[in-house]
Amino acid sequence: MAEEQQAPAAQTVTEAPSQLAPHRGVVILVLGIIGIVCCFICGIIAWVMGNNDLREMAAGRMDPSGEGLTKAGKICGMISVIIQIIGFVIWLLMLLAGGGMVAIQS
Repeated sequence: MAEEQQAPAAQTVTEAPSQLAPHRGVVILVLGIIGIVCCFICGIIAWVMGNNDLREMAAGRMDPSGEGLTKAGKICGMISVIIQIIGFVIWLLMLLAGGGMVAIQS
């Protein structure tokens, strides 16, 4: 007699949903790049979001797989803010120097 082999019962793998918040590395990187290219406000937002998300990743409450993207976005945001500040200082110096020239000519 041939023995019938029964297939093992299908085992369902049920994993508990991850308690980690998803990372926002791509969003932060895009905001940082936009901050460098055209909108200084996006650079500030990228810098703040990057700081907060890196803090959450270090605490173990956020998915650490986006750490590299988050760091890159934060750095881009920092660069955009620094460039904007340097540009403002140069503009202010030129304005003051130009105003001084008008006073000398008068």
